[in-house]
Amino acid sequence: MFRLRSVNSCLRRLLHGGTVNRDQVLEQLRVCAAEEQVFDLVGKNKAKLTVDHVNCAVGLLWQFQKERPQLLRTVDLTRSHPQFLTLRVLAENKIAHMNDSMLVDMLYTFLRLNMEPHDSLVQQLVSEAWLRVDRFPMRSLSKFAVCLHDQHLSHSPLMGHITNIVDQKLSSIDEARVLTALMTSVSSLVSPRLRDALISRADQLLDTTDPSHFNVPRRMVQFLRNVKYVHRPLLEKCNEMILRNVPTLDAENIGIILGLYQSLQFNNCDFRLAARQRLTELIDSSTDHVSFFKLFVALAPMASPEIRERLENTALLLADEFNGQQALAVAEALEEIQSRNLSLLNKIASVIQRNLHVYKSVEAARATQALFLLQHQNPKLFTNLRNILVDFLQCSVFPYEVTMLTRVLSMLPCPRLEDGVISRVDAVVEQCSLSELSTLSFAVAKWVRNDPSYRHNTHSKYVRLLQTLNRCGNERLQTADQLDLLLEELKFISGEWFEEMLLEETMVTLQRMMDQINWSNAPELAFFLTRTHHLCPPLMDRIASVAIEHTDKIHHSATYATLLPFSVLNYDPVQADELYDACIKRFTPHIGSFEPHLLVLQAYSLAVADRFPEELIREIFSVDFLGKLDSELETLSDALNMRTRLRLMQLNRAVCLECPEFQVPWFHERYCQQLQRKGNSGVSPVQQQIHKMLGEVLGGINCVQIAVVTPYFYTVDFECKLDKHSQPLPYSEQSTLQMLDRGAVHWDTSSLENSRDELPPGAQRVAVDFLDSRSFCKNSHHMKGEALMRKRHLEILGYRVIQIPHFEWNSMELSTHDAWKGYLKKKIFR
Repeated sequence: MFRLRSVNSCLRRLLHGGTVNRDQVLEQLRVCAAEEQVFDLVGKNKAKLTVDHVNCAVGLLWQFQKERPQLLRTVDLTRSHPQFLTLRVLAENKIAHMNDSMLVDMLYTFLRLNMEPHDSLVQQLVSEAWLRVDRFPMRSLSKFAVCLHDQHLSHSPLMGHITNIVDQKLSSIDEARVLTALMTSVSSLVSPRLRDALISRADQLLDTTDPSHFNVPRRMVQFLRNVKYVHRPLLEKCNEMILRNVPTLDAENIGIILGLYQSLQFNNCDFRLAARQRLTELIDSSTDHVSFFKLFVALAPMASPEIRERLENTALLLADEFNGQQALAVAEALEEIQSRNLSLLNKIASVIQRNLHVYKSVEAARATQALFLLQHQNPKLFTNLRNILVDFLQCSVFPYEVTMLTRVLSMLPCPRLEDGVISRVDAVVEQCSLSELSTLSFAVAKWVRNDPSYRHNTHSKYVRLLQTLNRCGNERLQTADQLDLLLEELKFISGEWFEEMLLEETMVTLQRMMDQINWSNAPELAFFLTRTHHLCPPLMDRIASVAIEHTDKIHHSATYATLLPFSVLNYDPVQADELYDACIKRFTPHIGSFEPHLLVLQAYSLAVADRFPEELIREIFSVDFLGKLDSELETLSDALNMRTRLRLMQLNRAVCLECPEFQVPWFHERYCQQLQRKGNSGVSPVQQQIHKMLGEVLGGINCVQIAVVTPYFYTVDFECKLDKHSQPLPYSEQSTLQMLDRGAVHWDTSSLENSRDELPPGAQRVAVDFLDSRSFCKNSHHMKGEALMRKRHLEILGYRVIQIPHFEWNSMELSTHDAWKGYLKKKIFR
């Protein structure tokens, strides 16, 4: 009996103890459905809140915010609640009791609730995490790295330590989500070796990733953008996964991905078409100003004219609700599509004007550039913008920021430049990259031209600055020792200053580092040579040998850039046939995966070099490919669209003339007629001079025609006919094209389709072309590929082609009237 009572007593104690040990506050927190319930519990239980309670409460507050649309979030209200201060103080007092995971979660959540990085709680959490960072599991480490990145500590010693941990433990990271968070956070500190290792690991983990987790491939693309490295295999694999998720993406995520692709110069036709369709579907549901502005910025640049008009009309209705950043993004989209909707432009400009006080330096510069390029007429606004830019510039210490502000300032008219601007530029110039030096030189040159007080005498402050720019540029080249870093600086550089002051020294530097040319940087170097039109046989020979040896490593799409200088600059290395054959063999199996416009550019480049791979030509002139190309062209920028259409016409002409066995029809007649009507350009003074002298040499102006349109729409500068005895034949009055006042040529568009006059037996048709500097390499009299192809085609059309190089016509030898006539006689009556 006593034994039974003892057992019952023990059971009661156990049951009572179980009830007492239950954490009722934690249970009540977990069933809270709103912030007020959380705050009520916190207020009632202040004295007994543990670290677990604080962690749960803070986590719930962020969870409630995260579940709401952006417009309905109330973070500021939450942070201003008295009990939020209680949670903040409790968290700060209990940092030592937090485990590693809780510590990082707490930091992450408080930052998401917009706690300032300088807040003592945030700083103490970061300090404690730093002490423990070596023992963090990878998931916590990635979250901590994200927190540091959010606090703009990407270049801090702590982030450097995390980068080292990632390097040491990379093989142990088996979650793609964890890896990609770390990749984007440490991207500013990775070495080329670690970059490649991260890419390799990301490629492996992507194969095991749930295809619906589009954020994983998106962050991989973001990493590639951050490190400025286009790794095509990973980029294409990421794009495939993102493409599968497009039907579920919102406008914000599509816009982010489009921006990343644009930064990497990655144009994927399938993604752009799918994105355009998805964004068009979202138009009706994007009724508030926040969602609509994201839709407008993403869709407008690739929308049809009808959709653009609809978007602009809606934007006009919602414009007053935009904040400064939203109005700026819309203005940039309007500039990209070259909108002429003055009502919308004026409304957006007024929103920008109201928000000038909130703009940072980059935003103020972007707003100024967008409004200037849109030709907005508001002198007062531009005066305000200019004053703001000058203020930002005079207190900036970052070379990239000074360069950007200087460039935008130079766009605006000003009677006199402030001395403070020149001194600020002078202060940072020693730290500038080559591209930044080029940008600064362009701005200074504009100021010299536009400053009325120095029109006849360049002031010493400009002269000194230009001399400093020249010196810094040369010193940077002479001390450069890494080809990849130099190519990064040269990627977007252009302009007269670079060509006149630094191009020769650049070529010397590149040749000095020739042994660093490898399969990964050869395409980029080749593209630079193409862009500068500078013929450098040693560099091109090296590119050819590297490409031949490592063709299998070069991405199939990079064969275009690799071959481009050889065709454009008309240079055949010793192993020319081997080079072209290797590259053609490399890309042919992948023809179907090329972007349509890039395949057209590739084929045209080969055609210039007189190479016509049959499989490539048949693919491009198939109905399916041309349909896909048409769809892609609708999504491309106007400039790339026009360039691709022109190259397709030129390729069509080349195939018809040089490869009739392919039986490709000529289908660009109407397109060429439209180009002729739009291109009623004048004739240069040199061409007028040659026209007059040809009349004298041939015995009459009626023996020469000017601006003759041939079959397949080449325009020959001058045409004459010689009989079998090499005597000039006159043209009928109806067929002679006369030059009007000021060198203008009158086009009779109805006659463009007419066939040419029949020649008498034994007669020949002579084409006389004046070749200006554009037909030759920049550093020599070596003729470029397009001029040579034109000659080839005119000869196929039955012409004897006479080319008059500008350097011969303008030489000292031909400085008299008789010398010019003698030159023409020798050319024509050889």
